[in-house]
Amino acid sequence: MKPTLAITMGDPAGIGPEIVVKALNLQSTYKKCNPLVVADAAIIRKAVKATGLALEIHPVDNVSDARFQYGTIDVYDLKYTDLDKVEYGKVSAQAGDAAFLSIRTAIELAMNKEVDGTVTAPINKEALNLAGHHFDGHTEIYAHFTGTKKYAMLLADEFLRVIHVSTHVSLREACDRVKKDRIIDVTQLIADACRQFGIENPRIGIAGLNPHSSDNGLFGWEEEKEIIPAVNELKDMGYNVDGPVPPDTLFAKAKCGQYDGCVAMYHDQGHIPFKVVGFNWDPVTGQMSSVQGVNITLGLPIIRVSVDHGTAFDVAGKGIASPDAMLLSIDYATRMAPRRDGQV
Repeated sequence: MKPTLAITMGDPAGIGPEIVVKALNLQSTYKKCNPLVVADAAIIRKAVKATGLALEIHPVDNVSDARFQYGTIDVYDLKYTDLDKVEYGKVSAQAGDAAFLSIRTAIELAMNKEVDGTVTAPINKEALNLAGHHFDGHTEIYAHFTGTKKYAMLLADEFLRVIHVSTHVSLREACDRVKKDRIIDVTQLIADACRQFGIENPRIGIAGLNPHSSDNGLFGWEEEKEIIPAVNELKDMGYNVDGPVPPDTLFAKAKCGQYDGCVAMYHDQGHIPFKVVGFNWDPVTGQMSSVQGVNITLGLPIIRVSVDHGTAFDVAGKGIASPDAMLLSIDYATRMAPRRDGQV
């Protein structure tokens, strides 16, 4: 049985609707899942027009009314009433509110088990907050509305998977958050996720915090007091872990297949190598030619996979945005759904 996925539209002023319709223009998408776009039908029609695709829009009020047929995009129609103020490339409260409604509805559908997972298109945090929804991003919205206390962000492409001990905090605070219990928690989360991807005994590399993993205390004490005790305890629990691995070599080893997952100590330590690998620029046009990489929120009672790029207001509405990350997000959500439900 193919899983049913609720796909949010993202910020309607950005490239979210465009990459969604491009992903659903491929027959291969319908062979692996039943996609249901959670959006205003007018926004999806606008995106189809901008891309020049020959796709029919089928608005529905219930999941059971969806056709799930290639060539037709089923839209769980939000019927948002203030879209006349939304322009491509412009930050607005109306766009932020519509994006939030799309996310909240997708979460409700998943929590009610009407869909098997959710995939999210990019949002604009400024627009979100202008609309009165004061969250740092998707992860915090999902945690709030699912009542989840212990969660973490996983970045993944075809070969590299990275989880973080901390994310959206200052670098100074990030150092203070390197604690044994948190390292154990996120390592367990990424190991469980790898099993959902079909990796039975995942090899997890755990980064050090300091240069050269402190060189036995020459450049810091966090490895000795927090990271090494976490690694030892994880080994005692039966996890296949290695660390602390010097941060400047961990990700190269993972890319070459030595590790199935990596634990980064803070936001940029994990994000920079991940995006160097997954984001490809065209030197002639000066624009992104391909964007690979997804963001998975672990620890939730539902599946949430997202593209790992922004709204790209500079190219919104031009029909040139790459759907690569959206396609990879759909693929990951499809692979996770049956394993979470115990079907395989």
